[in-house]
Order: sequence, then structure tokens, then C-alpha cells
Amino acid sequence: MDVLPDSSRLRSDSTSSSASQSSRSKTVLRQRLSQLMTCVEDMSSDDEAGEEVSRTLDEAFQLCGRLLPTDAFRLHMVTWNVATAEPSEDVASLLQLNDQPPIDLYVIGLQEVIATPVRFISDLMAEDSWSHLFMDTLGPKGFVKVTSVRMQGLLLLVFAKMMHLPFIRNIQTTYTRTGIFGYWGNKGAVSVRFSFYGHMVCFVNCHLAAHMHNALQRVDEFEYILETQDFDIFDTPQVLDHKVVFWFGDLNFRIEDHGLHFVRSSINGGRLNLLWSKDQLLMMKKKEPFLQEFEEGPLNFKPTYKFDRKAETYDTSGKKRKPAWTDRILWRIKPKTLPSDEDDEDDEKASTSTDNGQDEYPIMVTQNIYTSVMSYGVSDHKPVIGNFTLELRKYFDTQLVHVAPVGEWSADQNAVLTYTVQEDFMSSTWDWIGLYKIGFKNASDYETFVWVRENELPEVNEVIEKSVDKDEIPLLSGEYVLGYYSTNLNSIVGLSDTFQILESKRAAMEGLVPKDVNGIN
Repeated sequence: MDVLPDSSRLRSDSTSSSASQSSRSKTVLRQRLSQLMTCVEDMSSDDEAGEEVSRTLDEAFQLCGRLLPTDAFRLHMVTWNVATAEPSEDVASLLQLNDQPPIDLYVIGLQEVIATPVRFISDLMAEDSWSHLFMDTLGPKGFVKVTSVRMQGLLLLVFAKMMHLPFIRNIQTTYTRTGIFGYWGNKGAVSVRFSFYGHMVCFVNCHLAAHMHNALQRVDEFEYILETQDFDIFDTPQVLDHKVVFWFGDLNFRIEDHGLHFVRSSINGGRLNLLWSKDQLLMMKKKEPFLQEFEEGPLNFKPTYKFDRKAETYDTSGKKRKPAWTDRILWRIKPKTLPSDEDDEDDEKASTSTDNGQDEYPIMVTQNIYTSVMSYGVSDHKPVIGNFTLELRKYFDTQLVHVAPVGEWSADQNAVLTYTVQEDFMSSTWDWIGLYKIGFKNASDYETFVWVRENELPEVNEVIEKSVDKDEIPLLSGEYVLGYYSTNLNSIVGLSDTFQILESKRAAMEGLVPKDVNGIN
């Protein structure tokens, strides 16, 4: 795997190139303030001037602290054109499961998932083989599938650590067809948007028009996708309304002008920089203002298309296609609203905030890794991964619903749970509470469930009890959680602490465990 050197680590606070300078300035300011506070503490306590300086610096220090993010989360992204191949390889290295610090979110975008009519219909009724592979790999590691969206060969999957589920809300998906005059879904985009601790984020997985001569068409298609995709959310109805947007997929941009021999010799000689000036996406970014708002790490990895399958050798077929960086990951921080003329010209022009009035809740994106994984060979494309750190201040850290088991649980008696709405939200009598075994794969992967109270919606802070029939409780012992699922928010908005279900006496009677005879199993 090609890994970027530390010097290529990217951080963005806004679309301005001075954003990182702003962040560094704040860090330096904090250091200087800390040093000054230490000096002030050494001053005599009866010195009124010293006390005034101390108060002023303390206020400045607190203000600086409020402006800086306080929580960091790791996001791991994958884009891969699988060229209709079935999953036949271990994806552990693709997902960097042992990465440190640990990953919080996985976003996986695939293109050209096999979509014959019969296969596509069957996949609509049950999870496709690629989704199963990722769920089977990530589930035992404590990741739960938050949502997915598919349009023929395009597939987008989002996974999160279980602890984050109650803070991922307002999940919506959509798609746009651009293939065959906009009526066929072999090309286009699928998107997922949600609120992550109150911050609006959107992920757009694209497969754009192929072939060297269609660079302008690819730009037009992406612009069309941005203009036409909409969500039923009043403050973020379109993609670019979101605080952070990730645009990725098989964007299909090629390397112009250079011949096949020059491109391959540059790659083999490790002189990738000789190809950057003729990369169509980088060329288009110089011309198109809306593309300039998107950032991308340096292309310090080999072009990911086109390879012989099961090999790390570029196309040896009769066509001998020229290698290209078709598979990309870009991101955009929503620009801050321009200040009015009355605003101080010396005010921060590269604030980490995205909208006026939200300075206390900035978000910063730092790219840690941007590379390809050459060891995977089922496709003629190599997968590309991007690893990011999201630094943000949480808008909230309280679950909408508190749910908890009451007393001991086993299949020998009916069990009781309680739930309490802690904050007013669009609850529904169609909401339900699931019993999940640790390692569950998605919100539907419950052992059993109960509907919430049917006759009336709960008041805030009202404690409500529900009973769970003993016949619905697992016979064997294990670790479980209870999850409150909101049908309006399309997500689990409350999770209990992990608790133990005790082994039932019926387990031995039904032959699930060996019988204890004279104290010997």
C-alpha cells in the first residue's frame, strides 16, 4: 500500500487557503496566553493592574477555547469500481481495522456492482454480497450499518461505532441518473446526508461519463447532480447547503496529451508529478469556480485504472488503455457567509465556522491518508482510501431517548424496560425498541422488539414501562443493548448501557447447553 508522507497531511477549515493559517494562529495564541497567564500568576496579588491583566487574559483564553473544536473523530472512506466482480477477498486491509487512533465512521462507495435485472431485483429484497461482506467484517468490530443507498451498480454504505448511533440523525438518501439521457442508472450519483452531533454532512458517490474526450461532460454531470439532488430538510435542502460535503467515486477523469509510453515510464520511475498538470480534474478545477471549492490531497499514488485483473500490471490487452486517476476523493467545507461592510476588516476571514452565528460550533477536516491499495485485484480498478480527522464542537451529547432494562433478564420470566424522552422531537407511535446482541449489523438486526406506547405520545421526562414476553428473550446468555428506533428520524436515537441476559433454565432442557449431572457437565 502506498502511504502518503507526513508532509502531505492536509487540513481544511474553509475553502480559503488561509484557513489552516487561521487554525495555527489560534494554536499559537493559546500557547502565548498560557505563558502570559503563568507570568501573571507570579505577580503580586495586591497589584490591581496585575489583577486586571489577569482577568482580561483569562477572558481571552476562555474565548479562544470556545472557538476551537474540542472533539476529534476518525472517518475512513473507500471508493472502488468493482467492475461487476463478486467479493472474493478479505477487505480487512482495505478498512485498516487496526488503525490507531480507532476509526469512528466508515463510508464506502462502490461502482459497477453487478446489476443484471434478475440479480438487481434479488438484491432489492435482501442485502447484496458486497454489503454482506462489509457488514460481516465490521459488525464484530462494533460497527453498525447506519444506512445504504443503491442505484443499479452504484452502492453507498455508511457504518458507525455503536456509541455514535444516537447522535446520527435526520438520515436521508437520494440518487440521480445521468446515463442514457438521464433515464438509465448505470451512471450518476447516490448520496447520503445526516446530522453528526448536530453538524450536517453529505456524501456523494458518483460514476461519471467515461472516455478521454468527455471531460466537459463529466463536469456538467457533476454540476447537474449538485443542482438536482434535494433532501426533505428545511435548512439543508441541497448538497452544497451541508457543512461538509465529500465527493468521491469513479469520476473517470483521464490524463491528457501525454502518450502511453511517457505515462507508464513516469509511473514506473516514481515521477508522478510529471503527470499532474495534464490530469483533467486538476485542469478543470482551474477553470470551474464551483470545483475550486472542493479540496483534494496530492496524487502521490499510482493511477488506479486500468489494470489486468488479479495483477498489478497495467492493461496488456489489445486496447492498452492509458493509466489514469479515475478514482478520487474530494471534500468541501461550506464557505462562511461574507461579512458586511460594517464588519471589522481585520476579523478572521478564514474562520472555521460555516455560517454567521455559528462561530462556537466550527468543524475542521484533516486528511491523514490518501492512497490506493494495489493488492486488490478482482477489478480493473484499484480501490482508493481516504482517512480523515473531523474536529468539531458537538451541538449536543445527550440522547433523545433514555432506555434501560429493569432488573435481571432471562427467558425464564417476562422482562421489563423503561424509556424516557429527554428532549422533544418528532416521536411516533410507530417507533419501536429493539433488543440487540452486541455485534449487531444494522437497526433491523434485532433479536426481538416492542412497540412504544400506542395510545399517546410521551411527555418529556415521563418514564414509561414496557414488558417483553419471556418467549421472545434469547435462551442463552450474552451481552445486549436496547435501542429506541425513530421512524421519523430513520435512526436509533437512544441506546441503553450494555447488559447481560442470563442463561435460561430452558436452554439445557432444549439441548442448547450440556445438562449438569451431579455437578459435572
